[in-house]
Amino acid sequence: MVDCHSPAMHLAPHALRRAVAAATIALLATAVGCAPQPEEKASDEASGSTGTTCAKGKLATETSGKLTIATDEPAYEPWFKDDKPANGKGFESAVAYAVAKQLGYDKSAVVWQSVPFNKAFAPGEKTFDFDINQVSISAERKKAVDFSSGYYDVRQAVIALKGSKAAKATSIADLKGLKLGAQVGTTSLNYIEDVVKPTQEAAAYAKNDQAKSALKNGQVDAIVVDLPTAFYITAAEVTDGTIAGQFENQGGTPEQFGLVLDKGSALTSCVTAAVDALRKDGTLAKLEQEWLSDAVDAPVLK
Repeated sequence: MVDCHSPAMHLAPHALRRAVAAATIALLATAVGCAPQPEEKASDEASGSTGTTCAKGKLATETSGKLTIATDEPAYEPWFKDDKPANGKGFESAVAYAVAKQLGYDKSAVVWQSVPFNKAFAPGEKTFDFDINQVSISAERKKAVDFSSGYYDVRQAVIALKGSKAAKATSIADLKGLKLGAQVGTTSLNYIEDVVKPTQEAAAYAKNDQAKSALKNGQVDAIVVDLPTAFYITAAEVTDGTIAGQFENQGGTPEQFGLVLDKGSALTSCVTAAVDALRKDGTLAKLEQEWLSDAVDAPVLK
């Protein structure tokens, strides 16, 4: 109902029109100010830009203010030193702390967790922010987990006892009639089954330690591990062992180790950016030279 005592009722017609127009504009401005934001913009603000999402030291980690990093137990050399991932020694320990620093977490904010190799990339929710444990990036594993970009280009190698038939192998064909072994779930085992295709079924072991014992005891003729591990094993653990050779990369694309994250993790892009930055500024190459320099070369098996 119109209030007949309103001052507007006493205005001249043209003045009244101006007053009504002004009031209408004011009402529209108020309505626009109170309207919901476009859905896309609201979504952007919730997720934040890349800079906001990857804010140093403020990521959406398992534990606020901490970065939880997982690896297997025992933690083998040359990837770790003295079976102590937290000491910063060994290539992967050093890489883990370099990534943490890049993300804004100092050494005191890093929490280590023990996770078996196979469990790290098995389907299911993870209890870590990322896992570092010589896990090769593959399309099959990407179905269950996320990976960062690669932090190390790796080749697989064959270890045999000195003087054995396997030690004299110079080609893949020379390995076909031998009993070969490797850790279960690894690309090392894949190379035996898919590249060598031996006439005897490959022996799969839960741990590399078991594979090494099998080699020492003559249960297998040779074992397959990544090249840096092969150099360490033959230098310090199986001293009567030798590297028969290494495999070429399959398909022309280098096999790479990547950091493992939960499938769809909000941290994947941030961790990948950190690894990329470390590769670009030479940090990864420097750490590789420091911790893996002994793994320089081995004959190529074709």
